[in-house]
Amino acid sequence: MQDLIYSQGRARCGWCGDDPLYQTYHDQEWGRPSYDEVHLFEMLILEGAQAGLSWITILRKRHAYRDAFVQFDAQAMACMSEADQQLLLHNPGIVRNRLKIKAAIENARAYLKLREQGHTLSHFLWQFVDGEPLINHWHTLTELPAQTTVSQAMSRELKRCGFRFVGPTICYALMQSVGMVNDHLVGCSCHPGR
Repeated sequence: MQDLIYSQGRARCGWCGDDPLYQTYHDQEWGRPSYDEVHLFEMLILEGAQAGLSWITILRKRHAYRDAFVQFDAQAMACMSEADQQLLLHNPGIVRNRLKIKAAIENARAYLKLREQGHTLSHFLWQFVDGEPLINHWHTLTELPAQTTVSQAMSRELKRCGFRFVGPTICYALMQSVGMVNDHLVGCSCHPGR
């Protein structure tokens, strides 16, 4: 995989390849700070669903996930029954993994419990970087870490609060996707230093 690719007069991180959906995600979402509760919850669920799969697989299923999980309405998700979970297991639009489906529902419950305790998901997640994005200056894709001490700490706290499928690697991918960390390569058009 190339570190950088060039198309339409732009330099992009090579991981997005020539897929238009991947390029749009790269250009408009990945590494851009988001403090929006629904978006953060959605990405938490999607990053967990991605475990062991490629991110483009999840991106292609994103609209089906939104439909299946009621636009990531945590209240509605938390009320999903065993019968609902069985229906989701037969939904070809999402990853039909029993543990991941159950984790999504349990994560909705953990999220609601967090809110009942007076915390927002935004504050809970962003506290690990003091509310400001960490801007990295990587030159090659091989420099990007799979996890960091920050993602390890986030993982521990999320698990303590009852969240599942939130290991340190998943947490680091979440941090990248919601802009808590900006891992665009220095030569990429989306790097803040450009």
